[in-house]
Amino acid sequence: MIVIGADTHKRTHALAAVDAGTGRQRGARQIKAEEVGHLAAVRWARGLDEQRVWAIEDCRHVSRRLEQQLIAAGERVVRVAPHRMGASRRGEREPGKSDEIDALAVARAVVKDGVERFPAAYLDEVAMEIRLLSDHRKDLVAERTRAQNRLRWHLLELCPELESSVKRGSLEQPRQLDRIDRRLRRLPARARVRVAREQIAQIRVLTRRANALERELRALIKAQRPELLAETGCGALTAAILIGRTAGAERFQTDAGFARQTGTAPIPCSSGQRDRHRLDRGGDRQLNHALHIIAITRARCDPATKAYLERKEAEGKTKKGALRCLKRHLARRFHRLLTPSAPPRPKPHDSTRTDTTTVGAAPMPMVCLT
Repeated sequence: MIVIGADTHKRTHALAAVDAGTGRQRGARQIKAEEVGHLAAVRWARGLDEQRVWAIEDCRHVSRRLEQQLIAAGERVVRVAPHRMGASRRGEREPGKSDEIDALAVARAVVKDGVERFPAAYLDEVAMEIRLLSDHRKDLVAERTRAQNRLRWHLLELCPELESSVKRGSLEQPRQLDRIDRRLRRLPARARVRVAREQIAQIRVLTRRANALERELRALIKAQRPELLAETGCGALTAAILIGRTAGAERFQTDAGFARQTGTAPIPCSSGQRDRHRLDRGGDRQLNHALHIIAITRARCDPATKAYLERKEAEGKTKKGALRCLKRHLARRFHRLLTPSAPPRPKPHDSTRTDTTTVGAAPMPMVCLT
């Protein structure tokens, strides 16, 4: 079997094939990033070996078309996180950097860790729609925040007492904006006043667009994964991150793979008689952020979660360590919710079990972070 690494770019893709057993290079070529080039790549790969796996660096904007056509041709494709490439390149004897070297590093990273350790490429069109809308809304909110900050600086010059009365996070409320606008209209029509009123109008437009996108996302999620919205702490925006950034939970064979992708899987850091696990700073930080929001919301509102965290702290874990245990459990639960073929397991009724404990409606893991 061979592993074909692909270093993707907007105009061209570099390919490098290596033997899955030894890592020895079997061939390399460069193709155009268009349908004709993709078909030529498939014909070239089929001539090298009957069994093959395509390893593509996970740069979704430039690799999507290649992934789509490879999957349509019946090829097996896995995604490789970009941060793995640095360590793989450092292990090469040949110094420097080029597209061919990068493609070779992608292939050998998969050979080194094993094909099964990497998530399979899975094209979920609905998830992509949700991710694009969620990212666009995030950009609109960031632009609104910049406009609000600029407005505050102008208010500090024009009406310091008015600026001090505006509470944090209230500048997207129509009533607050109307109050500020009425006050500005009574001031002399200078340039700073005109700019401030234009920024108020901009904030209103951005707020309406962001709210409309949130409603659209909620409708999409209700049609796609309504069970997510029933989970404590998981609103429409958090669910949109989970669906969009997961990009098809089917590509993770186990919840452990999904936990690794979310950065919630425990990393061993034991030595001698000391058995510990530490925080994983890898994975998709947006997914980790979504699970963190759910975790802290449950820790505040859900009695079962509060009891679980208190029990973990009584066992000697810090508050952060107990929260990491909770996030690992949430990764397991949401992997089941995001996988259509695997419905969530019912809540266990045997309270005498010692290997699991329930938080919400799912068992908690034995292995936890400290």
